[in-house]
Amino acid sequence: MTTTRSHPGGGLSHGLLLLMSVATGLAVAGNYFAQPLLDLIGRELGLGGTTAALVVTVAQGGYALGLILLVPLGDLMERRRLAVLLYAATAVFLLVSATAAHATVLLVGTALTALTSVGAQVVVPFAVSLAAPAERGKVVGTVMTGLLLGLLLARTASGALSEVGGWRTVYWVNAVLMALMALLLRLFLPRLSGDGGGLTYPGLLRSTVAMFRYEPLLRWRSCIGALSMASFSVLWTALTFLLVRSPYGWSESAIGLFGLVGAAGALSATVAGRLADRGRVQMVTGAGTLLLLASWAALAAGARSLVWLLIGVIALDLAHQAVLNSTQNVIYALRPEARNRINSAFMTSFFVGGAVGSALTSVIWVRGGWTGVCVLGASLSAGTVVLWILERLTVGRAAGNSPKPSGHRGHDSPSATAAH
Repeated sequence: MTTTRSHPGGGLSHGLLLLMSVATGLAVAGNYFAQPLLDLIGRELGLGGTTAALVVTVAQGGYALGLILLVPLGDLMERRRLAVLLYAATAVFLLVSATAAHATVLLVGTALTALTSVGAQVVVPFAVSLAAPAERGKVVGTVMTGLLLGLLLARTASGALSEVGGWRTVYWVNAVLMALMALLLRLFLPRLSGDGGGLTYPGLLRSTVAMFRYEPLLRWRSCIGALSMASFSVLWTALTFLLVRSPYGWSESAIGLFGLVGAAGALSATVAGRLADRGRVQMVTGAGTLLLLASWAALAAGARSLVWLLIGVIALDLAHQAVLNSTQNVIYALRPEARNRINSAFMTSFFVGGAVGSALTSVIWVRGGWTGVCVLGASLSAGTVVLWILERLTVGRAAGNSPKPSGHRGHDSPSATAAH
């Protein structure tokens, strides 16, 4: 028997929505705390620069594995139990990193923390399932605001905490907060059983991959999301390189505070969600892709103008949130009984796009500087515009001919409906 805590008229209560938003933000933040601390960690543990950089690489790899291997379980297991287990495990693994005396222990702790921190990606479709249909856009926007604030502000918080008690303080504090989140989720989340259609775990993983075959909208939106995240990653990877050199010459702590500028863009996700609830989801996506492209003109001018740089950062973050939020509204409407598998497939593509964007930035910066970076970001953004136009032109025919994979027993919003 599935129960929910909601308003008398249906929907998700404000208190529970706030809890889920904070939980997603804290979970994803754990994968970014170490980035500004690599030098401190390296000095204490006697690591070379290459080994210290592995902390970031291992975190990305662990998160990717979690998206593929753990998130689909939300369609098979009782979802509250899965979320609580993942949050509790993350707290334990953060303690491993906090007490690490050797590089190997730190890397293992980092990998396991990243693996289970995908609990955030279990909470997002959980919130969508609890929301009233007319409020799903707002709910997605609110929860994703929490997630993206965690991503953007993690570096700022990390720097502040490390100055108070060293780099280990960051892990201790995050472990306590994740344990608290596990407890609160256990107390306040309703029980919600998954419906895997009798699938085994291997069958569940195969079904996740099969979503790309049977859902044209998921294919289009995964590509759009990957390019948008790649453009987003290009900016935030190269921004530090720009700000440390002339004419800016900022300190690392000042650069960390620049994340607050990006946070302003993240707060727009709820606005995009409300527009989606009013049937404007395609308008939001189209406007988002165009603004994403236009933002790189301002960022190019920002090479020597702080005002234009601020405008470009805010515009890019606004655009990225609009594309992401509207895309999630589209894909979550495809198969309600398979939301975790759809989320797993989409988010894997999304973060792969981010990793590729970061890798390309490192190469382009060396050869082309900020101008080359802006050309790269603009090219990726132009790709989102092209893909969105092609989706609009082709998805109607594709959705009309889309069969269902085995193990799925229908859905309340067919692909063609979600497209419009």
